[in-house]
Amino acid sequence: MSGFTVGLLWFMLFFGGGLFLAYQRIDLRTSTIAAGIAVAAYVLFGDGYFLWKLIMMAAFGCMVVPNIIEFRREKLTKPLLTMYRKMLPSMSDTEREALEAGNVGWDGELFSGMPQWDRLLSYPAPKLSDEEQAFLDGPCEELCRMLDDWEVCHELMDLPKEAWEFIIEKRFFAMIIPKQYGGLEFSAYANAVVISKLASRSTTASSTIGVPNSLGPAELLLHYGTQEQKQRYLPGLADGSEIPCFALTSPQAGSDAAALIDSGVVCKGQWNGKTVTGIRLNWDKRYITLAPVATVLGLAFKLYDPEHLIGDQDECGITAALVPTDTPGVEVGRRHYPLTIAFQNGPTSGKDVFVPIDSIIGGPKMAGKGWKMLVELLSVGRAITLPSTSSGGGQAASYATAAYATIRKQFNTSIANFEGVGEALTRIAGHTYIMNAAVAVTAGAIDQGEKPAVPSAILKYHCTEMGRKVANDAMDVHGGKGVMLGPKNYLGRTFMATPIAITVEGANILTRSLIIYGQGAIRCHPFVLRELNAAGDEDQDRGLIEFDDALFGHIGYAISNMARSFFLALTHAKFSRVPLNTPTRRYYQNINRYSANFALASDFAMLTLGGALKKRELLSARLGDVLSSMYLASTVLKHFEDQGRRATDLPLVEWSVRTLMYQAQESLHSFLRNFPNRWVAGILRFFIFPRGRTYSAPSDEISAKVVELITTPGEARDRLCQLAYTTLEPGNPLGLLQEALELTIEFDPIERRLRQARKEGLLSSDYLGKQIEEAEKAQVISKAEARNMRAYHEKVLALLAVDDFDSSELTRSSSTSNEQVTPAKKPSRPAKKVAQKVSKKKSPAAKKTSKKKV
Repeated sequence: MSGFTVGLLWFMLFFGGGLFLAYQRIDLRTSTIAAGIAVAAYVLFGDGYFLWKLIMMAAFGCMVVPNIIEFRREKLTKPLLTMYRKMLPSMSDTEREALEAGNVGWDGELFSGMPQWDRLLSYPAPKLSDEEQAFLDGPCEELCRMLDDWEVCHELMDLPKEAWEFIIEKRFFAMIIPKQYGGLEFSAYANAVVISKLASRSTTASSTIGVPNSLGPAELLLHYGTQEQKQRYLPGLADGSEIPCFALTSPQAGSDAAALIDSGVVCKGQWNGKTVTGIRLNWDKRYITLAPVATVLGLAFKLYDPEHLIGDQDECGITAALVPTDTPGVEVGRRHYPLTIAFQNGPTSGKDVFVPIDSIIGGPKMAGKGWKMLVELLSVGRAITLPSTSSGGGQAASYATAAYATIRKQFNTSIANFEGVGEALTRIAGHTYIMNAAVAVTAGAIDQGEKPAVPSAILKYHCTEMGRKVANDAMDVHGGKGVMLGPKNYLGRTFMATPIAITVEGANILTRSLIIYGQGAIRCHPFVLRELNAAGDEDQDRGLIEFDDALFGHIGYAISNMARSFFLALTHAKFSRVPLNTPTRRYYQNINRYSANFALASDFAMLTLGGALKKRELLSARLGDVLSSMYLASTVLKHFEDQGRRATDLPLVEWSVRTLMYQAQESLHSFLRNFPNRWVAGILRFFIFPRGRTYSAPSDEISAKVVELITTPGEARDRLCQLAYTTLEPGNPLGLLQEALELTIEFDPIERRLRQARKEGLLSSDYLGKQIEEAEKAQVISKAEARNMRAYHEKVLALLAVDDFDSSELTRSSSTSNEQVTPAKKPSRPAKKVAQKVSKKKSPAAKKTSKKKV
């Protein structure tokens, strides 16, 4: 062999071997042994110069040093630990408690740069029990039948009396309460599907029922309440004799919980004729769902103990307590008016309200632990109610808009056939599929014991944002039909409600820029939290040992991610190992590639920016977008498997994953373009995009397949919208639109005959209604066909029609509103009387506005 060939073989041995060891994450000791064998072979058999061999032996010696543990700790790790402690960013108690909330699951695998797919695929497909399915098919379906959005949001400004009574009778508020207290004890998945179905019919109903089953008194009691508190409140919350709400947001403190000015002071006071230790509370809260009709108020406030009646601290911190709303000094009843949506939401305040000390949820020992309680529960509840509401709205929009675009004709063809409309239909269906997948897979993980703190933030932000995009696209397709409010408008209220979900449980802007990556970078990274804890350990020796182990594990992890990122990007991840050899195989490989890219970018960002990364919100947001795209794409693949790997769903899967991975690519590109250290950005770009940005968005061909899938009656369309309320009955536009869609396809051959007859001059009119008459007379169609076509045409016209009003009808009279507007005064117990009270009394706010135009 020539000298060049021999040299090339040695190069392949060292470079290829090193790349293989790093790619596979072989441990330091094994890698050192392998490197030693290779160097020894080169020294003995290589024909390089002596100086070159000496350099290689010196390099190998440097590799040996870290294997000498005691020497490494004293000479390398100890000085680095001192430097690290000086670099650590300050962290508030609320930030620390948020970081400690929940656990790490699949999100941690994505952060590792080397996801183990078996962990995700091993979760069983979420499934309803027989009892849960019966509830969905029975009471849930019946409640949907009771609701009419125009009546709810325009005429009553509340759910109708019979709906309130039915909700309480069937224990919709008790889905998360165990059966031992009279609840339904449903799974997280059942909770999600019930909310989705309700949201497809009425946002007011889904909000009203979702909140008590999410972050509220029941959830807090179940996890932290004393046995006495559980026995006192849970049976009433289950049977409806108690209506709950939870008050966190203050006018001066929205997302910044640490800025709460609502206060409680531990003191002595009178309770039931006795002098007891208690809390004197003062608060002013707003945006509180169910506050106007609540009988028990969960309250977050800052607790102070100046007389040290329960401990040694003057300021205990954020605390959560339960306050009956009939307690003297409590004010509830007034209502907000959230974009014309009628769910009960309003302010609450309290002045010098005294409650016993055991009103603290969990008793006095939980004083000051309220924020920890809230963020731990948000890690579950935030993944269910709002994402499920968005998913249900998306399913309704997909079902309705595809049918509408088919029956709505322009230029002698369905508007669904126009590519511009098809593009919007594709986004509606694709985003709905992503939301369905995210909700189902994450709820299933919760039922397996996960507390997904970071995924819950991902779902809250991205599902509500996708819900907004779906609503916008649906409105674009419907045009004037969606704009003109009235009983015939099935889209307008949902469109108006979308910003509400954007703002609650953490405003979306802050969720994206501060929470998803800010929490994930520390919580999900395999080494950063260990390093932080080790650096803060008061036991110096133990801290040094822990930091040393984490640090060198981190170094190996970073080297591996450089190798994996470069190799996977260079080869388009075609040689990456994945668990399945199916049509979706390449998508798993693409996620593997971006996982390594993301892990590498994260490490360099934290290393070079340190604590300043927390303030570079846009950089953090873009990295959060990458993590979110990978997580959502993973749920799409898992959802596809859970639903039986249906070939008819592949266009939706391909559009969804391609869209998400393209977004990941562009987010990484934007991150690198704006990274402040341009040298580091250049190095990262070499390892992340060695061949440039090669991933493409979904093609027009895929879009056309999705449009065909969603506009054609069949199992794929039904599966995408399986939780929507689609029963065919008067008053349900989704069922009527589906009927019209099926009739459009059935009568399409006749319409083609009519168009052909018009071209041949046998018919003179271009209007279908007149064409039917002319065609019958000219015997182009039979009398039976004409009769069926007239019936079909009338149904389509009814669905395309919009409402109009006399000017007087747009003004709500005092006599009418007396019977329609919900009361401001607190409902008396039992809360079953709420349903009667909400239909008869009028709020102070309503009195001021009852004569104004709606």
